[in-house]
Amino acid sequence: MSVKKKKIARKNASGRATKKSSKKVAKKSTKKTVKKTSKANSKSSSKVKEEEDFLNSSFAVKKSLLKAMRIHGNDEKKRIAIDMLERYTGHNFEDFQKQVILTNFHYYVERFNSILDDAHYTQGSAFKASSSKKAAVTIIEFGVGSAMAALIGELLAVVRPKAVLFLGLCGAVHPSLKVGDFILPIASIRAEGVTRHFLPPQVPALPTFKVQKFVSQILVEHGHEYRTGTIHSTDFRFWEFDEKFKINLIEERVLAVEMETAALFTTCFVSKVNIGALLLVSDCPLKPGGIKTKKSAKSVFKKFTDVHIELGIEAMADIADRGENIRHYHW
Repeated sequence: MSVKKKKIARKNASGRATKKSSKKVAKKSTKKTVKKTSKANSKSSSKVKEEEDFLNSSFAVKKSLLKAMRIHGNDEKKRIAIDMLERYTGHNFEDFQKQVILTNFHYYVERFNSILDDAHYTQGSAFKASSSKKAAVTIIEFGVGSAMAALIGELLAVVRPKAVLFLGLCGAVHPSLKVGDFILPIASIRAEGVTRHFLPPQVPALPTFKVQKFVSQILVEHGHEYRTGTIHSTDFRFWEFDEKFKINLIEERVLAVEMETAALFTTCFVSKVNIGALLLVSDCPLKPGGIKTKKSAKSVFKKFTDVHIELGIEAMADIADRGENIRHYHW
């Protein structure tokens, strides 16, 4: 073999050796990369699982803490609530029926007593109550304002009522409304001070749909027109003299303003109590001379409140008769 051919052979052999060496290095490098990637994925997966476990654990702890704050999850609070409900109403616990009407006004209780011949009436240290076993309905006069509304909303949880209906009066905001009109609220703006103790501010105050549906059916059957929409709940009693407040009501596009509904909807929701509301327009404060007075209040009670309470009794008695499940979900 010539010198030139030997040099070419050595060069080719060297090239093949270099290629083999490069392949070995590449394989080793690939194996190391795969191992590193595998370890990184394993660590990442482990971290994700730890985060999920932490979140699940944290959620369970928070849920447990929240439940312990409510009557349905706290035996000691339930015991105190039963004692308080009996003391405040004068009713024995066994007297309470599974359908409950709430009102601010004593006349509604008087009218309840005159309609139902088996009504059992009591007066406690703070409230008045009357129950009819025949109609399976209890009515409670709990006072005025969001604080009292929140209190009765919580206390009713111990009764475990099938349905609760608030019969309240409200001041019209929308110009199309007049005294004597009925409103079935679909929501209430939480502009009072008590509901922040029960739910974050971004949570809306809503009634139980099926209770509102039953009341709607009763209204239609009797040929009564009604409005649905949002109302504004406040603890500011003389708002009629605050121009900024009135402008805000108009900007909110609410139908009416009152004091108790948001507190009732909120406390009943967290206490697992089914609640609705049928409001009666008692005055039109945004219209000239529209603020309620002693004289106009007498006129309202004379003309419209009998129908209001009669519709409430019929709706609650109807719910009792039908035996239908009101809460369509569980939490």
